[in-house]
Amino acid sequence: MTRSRRTQVAIIGAGPAGLLLSHLLHLRGIESVLLEVRSRQAVEGSVRAGVLEQGTVDLLTACGLGQRLHREGAVHQGINFRFGGQTHRIDMHKLTGGRAITVYAQQEVLRDLIQAALAAGRQVVFEAHDVRLHDLDSQQPRVTFRHAANQEELHCDFIAGCDGFHGVSRPSMPSGVIQLFERQLQIGWLGVLVDAPPSSEELIYARHERGFALVSTRTPNVQRMYVQCDPHDDLAKWPDERIWQELAARLETHDDWTLIEGKIVQKNIVCMRSFVAEPMQYSRLYLAGDAAHIVPPTGAKGLNLAVADVSVLAPALADYYETGRSELLRDYSAICLPRIWRAQRFSAWMTSVLHLLPGMDAYQSRMQLAELENVAQSTAAATNLAENYVGLPLPAEALSVPWNQLASQRGSRFS
Repeated sequence: MTRSRRTQVAIIGAGPAGLLLSHLLHLRGIESVLLEVRSRQAVEGSVRAGVLEQGTVDLLTACGLGQRLHREGAVHQGINFRFGGQTHRIDMHKLTGGRAITVYAQQEVLRDLIQAALAAGRQVVFEAHDVRLHDLDSQQPRVTFRHAANQEELHCDFIAGCDGFHGVSRPSMPSGVIQLFERQLQIGWLGVLVDAPPSSEELIYARHERGFALVSTRTPNVQRMYVQCDPHDDLAKWPDERIWQELAARLETHDDWTLIEGKIVQKNIVCMRSFVAEPMQYSRLYLAGDAAHIVPPTGAKGLNLAVADVSVLAPALADYYETGRSELLRDYSAICLPRIWRAQRFSAWMTSVLHLLPGMDAYQSRMQLAELENVAQSTAAATNLAENYVGLPLPAEALSVPWNQLASQRGSRFS
């Protein structure tokens, strides 16, 4: 027997986009049900990077989710480029008029969002399997799924597909409705989680003839580091000793700096790809986050683009329910896509100047160095990099909403 229920917005996927959308809709008095195939433990336990743009931090703070973020997150006012044995610091704070980034792991953002959802009594269904979307052309789409051996049916007004690149939402659109722009990069990152104090107060992006390396901080006692590798490499070929040797070689510098080693507690290989779906909507189905676009991690834009998407989608849905107008919903893709393509450009540029590229010759290698020297020596070039790295201001549709006031009214503030 199928259990049937109704909500205003069905949200597929409990990643940053889905959980934040649920929270923002709650602040506007809109009911949602969020379906996630993974367990809560799996969602909260997936270790992911967490470089938050200024606009992301501002929005999370305004909507009542900033207490732990400000207490535990590390504010970075600059980043370091290392090449030719020299370190060049980009003072983002100075170049952007006081803006910065905050390092706060994605899983911590998700934990804060889940806590907020459960504290507010919002419906989050973990381990929802066999999720399928139906009647997308109608005024009342449906979502069917299986949960705890029960078959369920969810009737709704709208569906938000926030279920990532491999989710069911985008493939549920009719053939030919969207155009996919894709590029599979032959670049991989071997990421390691290390029990150690920080080697640097700010991120280090290193370009070296042996390949790219990145030093990033997670907490005062846990660090995240990356080395470029073959995207199809076997982790068994990367014992701890080899990882430390590669990091030491690629991060070598004439400066007074030391790489602090520690116990490696986790390893994984990330394969890079670029992807955009246009448009990000069909009928009453709207895509957000990785379901609609993916960028290489070099520019640290993935989570931030998901936040920007739902900061547009939530006010658009609220405008529909409060006034009956559908203009913002109609224009959702048109509002989001320019920002997405700008992030694609920036991420592609960061990737191209810092990595050992497939088939790269001596000319291309020297061009990389020339690009990096230009950033190090030109205030204009450094400013352009800083502005893109700390992030564009959120769309006007998000900035026009008094999130702080709404969060205070609903008591949606969590420590």
